[in-house]
Amino acid sequence: MLAAKAVAKPIDQPAQRPAAKPQSWFRRLGCLFIAILFWNDIQVMQGFWWTETYQIVYGTLIVTALVEIALPGKRTYRILLEAAAVLALNIVISPFQWNWAENGTLRERISGFWHDLTALHPFIEISAGIWLLFLLFAGWASTRLRIIGVTAVCLMTLAVTDSFTPIYLWDNVAWSVFAGLAWLVAEHYSRFQREHPRSWRELFRYPAQFILPIVLVLSLVMSSGLFVPEIGPVFRDPYTIWKESRGETVRSFVGDKGVGAAAESAFSAQSGYSRDDTELGGGFQFDYSPVMTVESSARSYWRGETKAEYTGSGWEDNDAERSESKIVGPSTSSRLPLSENRSKAKTAIVQQTITMKGDDRYPVLFGAGPITSILAMTSGNSERSVLDALAWGPESGELRMPAGRAMNYPETYTIVSEVTELDEGGLRSTHTGGVSAAYLQLPATVPQRVKDLADQITQDMSNDYDKAKAIEAYLRTNYSYTNTPDLKRKNSSDFVDSFLFEIKEGYCDYFSSAMAVLARAEGIPARWVKGYAPGVSGLNPSDLSDTAPLRNEAAVSTLYSVRNADAHSWVEIYFDGYGWIPFEATAGFSFPYTIAADETGAATPQNEQEPEQNQENEKASAPQENAAFTIPSYVPVLALSLLAVTVLTLAILRRKAIADAWTRYRVRTFTADERIVWETEKLVRKARRRGLSKAEHETLREAMVRWSGQRDSLQSDLSRLLTVFEKAKYSGVQTTPEEAQRYSEQVKTVIEKL
Repeated sequence: MLAAKAVAKPIDQPAQRPAAKPQSWFRRLGCLFIAILFWNDIQVMQGFWWTETYQIVYGTLIVTALVEIALPGKRTYRILLEAAAVLALNIVISPFQWNWAENGTLRERISGFWHDLTALHPFIEISAGIWLLFLLFAGWASTRLRIIGVTAVCLMTLAVTDSFTPIYLWDNVAWSVFAGLAWLVAEHYSRFQREHPRSWRELFRYPAQFILPIVLVLSLVMSSGLFVPEIGPVFRDPYTIWKESRGETVRSFVGDKGVGAAAESAFSAQSGYSRDDTELGGGFQFDYSPVMTVESSARSYWRGETKAEYTGSGWEDNDAERSESKIVGPSTSSRLPLSENRSKAKTAIVQQTITMKGDDRYPVLFGAGPITSILAMTSGNSERSVLDALAWGPESGELRMPAGRAMNYPETYTIVSEVTELDEGGLRSTHTGGVSAAYLQLPATVPQRVKDLADQITQDMSNDYDKAKAIEAYLRTNYSYTNTPDLKRKNSSDFVDSFLFEIKEGYCDYFSSAMAVLARAEGIPARWVKGYAPGVSGLNPSDLSDTAPLRNEAAVSTLYSVRNADAHSWVEIYFDGYGWIPFEATAGFSFPYTIAADETGAATPQNEQEPEQNQENEKASAPQENAAFTIPSYVPVLALSLLAVTVLTLAILRRKAIADAWTRYRVRTFTADERIVWETEKLVRKARRRGLSKAEHETLREAMVRWSGQRDSLQSDLSRLLTVFEKAKYSGVQTTPEEAQRYSEQVKTVIEKL
């Protein structure tokens, strides 16, 4: 007997030693594949997440994957390191600023510090969620079925988003398919190593013959998906069938979305004020849902943001705009200063009360331009806390909300604007100088033919105002308005050039961008503006139509209903002594100028307008603020969320201890023999899931002997378990609790090897 044990020991050693190796390399590869899947899946949030959010999430994925792959040791240490890295990413990239007050009571210091922490919202919640999901999948997806499940969920998310939104995700689908297939290959070889360790060692003596078939098969599979001809869908999905049975229409984006980006889609979105102006173009469908009502003493465009830098594909803030010195925390009734020179201009006072109709949070407050004072404000926060957070830009004329702060957008606010009266005679007698050269910037993507066209349009004009009006009139009369431009005509890489010479139709973003570029080509300083057209007065919801844009009434009314379909963009040109003057180049629109009393040949008031979409919006820099020590309404929700995350993290860290405690609870009334039988039945169930089944006609001994032949590495372990089981099941000798506990641990070891 002793001799048999001496012989068995060296045989067992080689079989047991490799067991940890596949778990190590396979776990690390799994982390890499999860990172690839997550990296591609978060692209479904295009248009919803800010740039900082993507940077933080990408950083979280990279750091977590590197730590899990590269660092050995206890998982607890890795988790602590990852948590610290995620927190550091949020602090560095988000608008968070550490402003611990040197003076004041402890209560005031804590209040100020807590206010600063709100700048981490929603970045910290999103990144922590991604991190916890990563760890959950890394620990859970260890079998073939689970890997298929994780990959299928990721692919389903991408497929649905690609089909029913304008976001182009086929490249992401391809990467996800590749990661899923490679993960399954790794799982197959991990099982092969566990079940056939000797064959595995022999296989690795020929690495080329081992790796080449894997690369060849994956290449063939991926190539067949990437290079086959595109065909339309053969079957309709159940959701579309159900919606159509109810008489509703489901918009589909299957097919050609344009080259490389969703922005090139024939239908890029529904109309509205969205977030990113760097990629203009595509098309949209009108959305007549309400945004706000404006009670105003005069009809106007409701101005939002300005952009100065044209990139060739869209607009963005230049360095001067990003670093603009802002006035934080303006008080009610105090005058908001302007950097522009309006010494020659006559102005009209326009008071507006804006009431928001939804919960959307915009980066700016809207109003007739330029806003000169705030009279009142109400929101879910106190009036003073909102005012303390606002930032006024004297150069841009923007009244900005803080970026990243968990602060409600004002429900209602009253502002006063001093609108410049249109004095065409005075504008013709002045010039457009006296402003930053940034408003003359043009990228190298603008071809010479655009500049030649600007010269041709303005060649007969003797002053800057008439040149601007000539450009405006040329665009309004030579190009047609449509919300679905034909992008197949586009060849030029420059947005304005393709509109002027190829597409020749579009909506406000096309017209306004073209006017700004043509004006700059003539040395006239211009900037791009976005906000909302006046809206409709006396809105009757029953008059709304899904097939044609509504017409705004020409008569002035005190109450205007502004919808997403009224989102708009236009141009402002600087005239010395008059400041920034708006111009409307979009066909079918006319700006509702306030006319000077002595002006006889001025432009006519507001004409018919077509509601339409404007693109996107920018986030603001986070201002500092001080407020009274009050507990915001979101604190309980945040506290419960943190508690839930903490409990979930502890559960993940202590999952083995929790499982052991549950097992002890279930077997607390068992005798030692009954527990051994129960543990054996559990082993049989686990073995069945790993491909080692026990037939109904087989005894346990027959099944385990067969299993030993299939899995050489388990032979000695199964033999020991079988001996103890038969003793507990069939002999009259009572098993001790210590033996039952040892048996339970041996069963765990065998299950891990399975």
